[in-house]
Amino acid sequence: MERQRYLWNPLMDYWFRMEIEGWERIPDPPVLLVGIHSGAPFVWDAWTVGVQWWRRFGSERPLHGTAHDALMALPVVGAYFRRMGVLPAAPDSMSTALAAGHDVALWPGGERDSLRPWVRRDQAILAGRTGFVRLAINTGVPIVPIATVGGPDAMPILASGRRLAKLLQLDRVARLKVFPVAVQAPWGLSPALLPEIPFPAKIRTAFQDPIELDHDPERAADDDYVEARYEEVQSSLQRGMDALARRRALPLFG
Repeated sequence: MERQRYLWNPLMDYWFRMEIEGWERIPDPPVLLVGIHSGAPFVWDAWTVGVQWWRRFGSERPLHGTAHDALMALPVVGAYFRRMGVLPAAPDSMSTALAAGHDVALWPGGERDSLRPWVRRDQAILAGRTGFVRLAINTGVPIVPIATVGGPDAMPILASGRRLAKLLQLDRVARLKVFPVAVQAPWGLSPALLPEIPFPAKIRTAFQDPIELDHDPERAADDDYVEARYEEVQSSLQRGMDALARRRALPLFG
């Protein structure tokens, strides 16, 4: 991260003009941070959180991001992710990091979140995946929602391509249920899974109040309790995103 500062600092400060707030809401480690992101395969609004975390805490408080298996398996991208401390989005790897006292950031919505159509850019999409609640219960950590807006403007997605993904059997090959089409540089109108040069979107991010859970292991098997905490996290994200979106004057330029 220290060697990459000459890339990331100008990107965040001048290209994305990133604003981030809510640091005072983050409890002592370890915590599970849960957010939304956009623009796969390189989700700028997720990476910028990790870089801002490094800028604030350095090596004193490491943060492990997480990524889809399909990205971790890519030859160059996957190797880079691992060098950056990114973990596979699997319970065992995340539990190990939390047990070591490290913070973990998770984006449960996966491809349904990161490859959403641009018209849904300000919606909190966790795709009904409640595993992160059970993870927090079993590891005894609080959840801190990460609200963010602006990321989808870096690569506007026009269509999800669900039918095409089904035709290409991407779910079986790469666990992908979508094959979206986006407007992106330098390709123009093209598949959203290509590497892209992001548009200079204005990204705003805010950590929300921590959500404490009952850490009785039996709660992890209580579907009603898990669903209630899931809805609490998603509602917190949506409130935070609504507040950030109200500051937007123009798409892309913020």
